[in-house]
Amino acid sequence: MQNLLEYILFLTFSFLCRIFGLRLSRYLSVTIALIFFYIIPIRKKTVFENLRFAFPDLPENKIKKIALGTYKSFSVTLIEILFLPYTNEEDIRNSVKIKNIQLIREKFECNKGVILLSAHFGNWEYIALSSSIQACIPFSVIVKAQRNPYVTKWLDKNRQKWGNKIVPLGASIRQVYSELKEKNIVAMVADQRGPADGIRVNFFGREASVYPGPAILALKIGAPIIFGVAVRQPDFSYQTELVEIDTCNLPENEDEKVKEICQRHTSYLEEIIKKYPEQWLWMHKRWKY
Repeated sequence: MQNLLEYILFLTFSFLCRIFGLRLSRYLSVTIALIFFYIIPIRKKTVFENLRFAFPDLPENKIKKIALGTYKSFSVTLIEILFLPYTNEEDIRNSVKIKNIQLIREKFECNKGVILLSAHFGNWEYIALSSSIQACIPFSVIVKAQRNPYVTKWLDKNRQKWGNKIVPLGASIRQVYSELKEKNIVAMVADQRGPADGIRVNFFGREASVYPGPAILALKIGAPIIFGVAVRQPDFSYQTELVEIDTCNLPENEDEKVKEICQRHTSYLEEIIKKYPEQWLWMHKRWKY
């Protein structure tokens, strides 16, 4: 019953976004941010802990500014996701300006499959949708199910509106391997916390566990890894520059090869976060262990 009630509330907010329109809803999203920052502080302690870990030299007023900016950024993203049922293909295509979309096409034409990585940064749903439309190639998008199954079904329906395919995060790595063997593009976020006994890499000067899947698959199949995040602009548009993660000059040991590739794409993400810290989702415990 709780899931159903939550879903009805979710749909209500989605409908209200339609009534107000996307432009006004984005501006009103600051109200949501202020509520969850000051009145109902969801994960606020985690946000501040993460920011102090990442930026130990910043004064507390700067930390607070970034923290509030994070809530504002996430609120805009939430509004944009809620508005997806009322968004058309052209709007999604134009929502993200990708400087070098041809990189995806070029690597796809090499017939080795493509691993497309992103992060919980800016609007991660938009970049998966827009880049697929612009490249004119459907993606197999690996997603994590939400706690509420009704919301998961709603999200997956909108993620597949323009041709993308959903692959559940819990699916066997063989399924992902099969997608790449069929020369498809597999897209996923690469900033989630890995298992406690997983590979550790340096992230903001501290060890952080990561999922090795993208690196293992890249080595096994020879698929290139492309990283891209949607950086929000003041007018609520997004800009992206795709970067191929270098997989040359790796250590000889296989485990060290995997770790080095994980370190390289993690280091690239860290550079982006340092430039726009308020646009990354600091709400999950990235350094839990």
